[in-house]
Amino acid sequence: MTVAATPAPSPATAGEQSGVRLARSRRNAELSLLLLAMVLVAAYGATVEANLLDTVTPDFWMPAAALGAVFLGLHLVIRFLAPFADPALLPAVALLNGLGVGFLRRIDLGEAPVADREELAVFAGIGGRQLAWTLGAVILAASLLAIMRDHRSISRYAYTLGLAGIVLVMLPAVLPASISERNGAKLWIDLGAFSIQPGEFAKLALLVFFAYYLVRKREVLSLASRRFLGIDFPRGRDLGPVVGVWLVSLLVLVFEKDLGTSLLYFGMFVVTLYIATERVSWLLIGLVLFFGGAYLAYVLGSTVGGPFANFYLRAEIWLDPFADPTDKGYQLVQGLLALGTGGLFGAGPGGGQPDILPEVQNDFIFAGIGEELGLFGLSALLVVYLLIVERGLRAALAVRDSFGKLLAGGLAFTLGLQVFVIVGGISKLIPLTGQTTPFLSAGGSSLMANWLLIGVLLRVSDGARRPLTGGAAKAARPAGGPPEQIHGAPTEVIKP
Repeated sequence: MTVAATPAPSPATAGEQSGVRLARSRRNAELSLLLLAMVLVAAYGATVEANLLDTVTPDFWMPAAALGAVFLGLHLVIRFLAPFADPALLPAVALLNGLGVGFLRRIDLGEAPVADREELAVFAGIGGRQLAWTLGAVILAASLLAIMRDHRSISRYAYTLGLAGIVLVMLPAVLPASISERNGAKLWIDLGAFSIQPGEFAKLALLVFFAYYLVRKREVLSLASRRFLGIDFPRGRDLGPVVGVWLVSLLVLVFEKDLGTSLLYFGMFVVTLYIATERVSWLLIGLVLFFGGAYLAYVLGSTVGGPFANFYLRAEIWLDPFADPTDKGYQLVQGLLALGTGGLFGAGPGGGQPDILPEVQNDFIFAGIGEELGLFGLSALLVVYLLIVERGLRAALAVRDSFGKLLAGGLAFTLGLQVFVIVGGISKLIPLTGQTTPFLSAGGSSLMANWLLIGVLLRVSDGARRPLTGGAAKAARPAGGPPEQIHGAPTEVIKP
């Protein structure tokens, strides 16, 4: 294959070559940021030991060093397999993952007898298991980059992934509560020592299907039937997909007893639909449908009970957790007290009492960290999440194909929505959910699924930032059709 010949390097060609050098040099920036992140993780671990042990052990640096080795391996994979990927994604995620491991080790130290704390092995307890899960999750992300050399290749399996996503979503709902329910929400599959949260992987599979479906139905869904208050609303016949996903989300709300999961699935579909059509009316319709369905479930829970009773109970706890602060509202009350105790600057790493919080290693890890880092520390963590979301949206804007735009935009929004659901539940903005905080909470399902999400974003950003020269120009051409128009300009034409 040869590109259409040019007699001499033009200014555009020179600019492209400069862009190649610039993109490749960003790997060094990624490495520098990664090392800085690991220094912060090591400093956090040293501060925890200083507060809990009144000394800093010679091994305080080992968790950060182990994590650094794992992330350095992924950095090398990115350097060779995705050299143009966004350089800020890996360091930002590594910082969150490292602080999560550090806080879980802090819980292990706090629960150990005082006399045995200095002898607690680095790879023991919840923190040690999270280190192992991190290794597995990073290997999974690296394998994804090695297998998926072009993000558009997964669109071939869109319908298969869509079906698999629906099965994974509904599987906990049909299983007995003894192996699927935790804290009132049916989101798990527990089989002895093995447990998995299938919904974490379902969101990735469903997003691939949503992106593929909406690319092909975009023109139909963009048609308007009437204009009301300056907003174009779609035709009634086109509401079928939205109503279908809405019904599925209501089934999740009722039978899996979790508002957060329901909001996550419905929200990511509606936002992906908005990205595809640029119609504000879809957002309004989605909001009306979701909040209307939630209110209907609340009313039925107070009158009929049955499968709606659990959601009604959660809503009542949300409305007034202090009505029963020692029983039903205990978890939320303790979370609010932890955030209040933290104040602006917190008690310092290792200076709080996270062991009082139920499920502090999972659902309430954000409240436990907030007690020790304070409002400023939590704000910094939220800024890191915001940075990841922003870089994902930037990749969506820059990538040259519609499928990649919808996929990256949907993934970035889903990550941001999951953080909102968690923080909103802990801070009493919305009812409590069974969602885990991405990259911070203990557990393999969430960690692996979210690292896969980052792997896809890295692959999309690599395609978005890769200069259109040679084979890259050919790769930009959609399979089975002419070059796609991007902002009115066709991609570079390749001659055989």
